Amino acid sequence: MSDIAENNPVVLCASSAYEQKYYFNQEFSALPQFIKEELQIICVLYTADVGGILTLQYDTAGNLLMNVTSASDDFLFDEIGSVLKIKQIQSEKRELLESLELYYRVKFLGEDL
Repeated sequence: MSDIAENNPVVLCASSAYEQKYYFNQEFSALPQFIKEELQIICVLYTADVGGILTLQYDTAGNLLMNVTSASDDFLFDEIGSVLKIKQIQSEKRELLESLELYYRVKFLGEDL
């Protein structure tokens, strides 16, 4: 098992509306370029649309979670829109998200197919 998967959630990527920045964890640099680009599009469009910070991270079991946070003084953050947008992403990008979970479980957690 890789050190990356031991006890803490592992961030795959994140986007912040506050800093207008996108982060991609280089531990996942082996992913194909088109997947990296798709992740960037998902995250950046989410934060541009809803605000806040979106983090795609793996829990210790290898589930890919979408974690949303916002500043306490961010009165423009759309909480209802956030929930709807996450559901839309999960529905439209289900195959991609499931594939990323499988990739993580095999590559980093050492599970068998």
